[in-house]
Amino acid sequence: MRRLIPIFLLIVIASSCKYEKLLKSRDYRLKYNKALEYYAEEDYMRAEGLFEQLKPVLKGTIQADTVFFYGAYCSYNQKEYLLAAHYFNDFKSAFSNSPFAEEAEYMSAYCMYLQTPRPTLDQTYTYQAISALSIYMARYPNSERTDQSIRIIKELRNKLVDKSYQNAKLYFELGNYKAAIVALNISLDDFPETKHREEIMYLILKSKFLLAENSIRIKKIERYQSTVDEYYSFSGEFPDSEYLKEATEMFDNSNSILKN
Repeated sequence: MRRLIPIFLLIVIASSCKYEKLLKSRDYRLKYNKALEYYAEEDYMRAEGLFEQLKPVLKGTIQADTVFFYGAYCSYNQKEYLLAAHYFNDFKSAFSNSPFAEEAEYMSAYCMYLQTPRPTLDQTYTYQAISALSIYMARYPNSERTDQSIRIIKELRNKLVDKSYQNAKLYFELGNYKAAIVALNISLDDFPETKHREEIMYLILKSKFLLAENSIRIKKIERYQSTVDEYYSFSGEFPDSEYLKEATEMFDNSNSILKN
């Protein structure tokens, strides 16, 4: 085992020296072939180094689209998704007639999707990924990637739904009921089919009731009446809701105060 380690190190050093020599070479045909060889061997770092050197040299030749396309995939395979999205996007603009053009446009959108964060964080990349995938499907309506694109868009929209719901719910948890009513209603308007619809409507009702409870006398009647109206909307849509008992209690309290 001790004898094998020095031999292994010698092989690594020799391979590194060979690669350094290749980087300095002016034999661009050799560099092109070796870049593809490294790529096939999944040595993406070395392949990328050679592709980067070949880009300005082979620009305008028939090999140019291959160099730029596989260069972008080198970034993707090294999980540098934002950089890969940039390279794939540049590719589709520079090589619109290439046989790789459709795949590059999809991969640009897909890499953006891989950059999307969890719902609690900023969703800029989520919106960009949805837009890019939608444009891709419009441009290539018969693509074999259409079903996958639809699934991804659905997943991303659910992420936006969760983000909207969590942001609106936060106002309620902080006791800012006036802001909660506005934010929760906006969430429903933006995503009417949200999986959180029942809870959101319940939180709107409860926010209105608690806002009325904590209001000055002159505003109480109007706000209790709004609570009553909200109850009818909620109970009408969710007559078997787990929140119905508490919702009914808020309705009864509001009605009692209004009658008196």
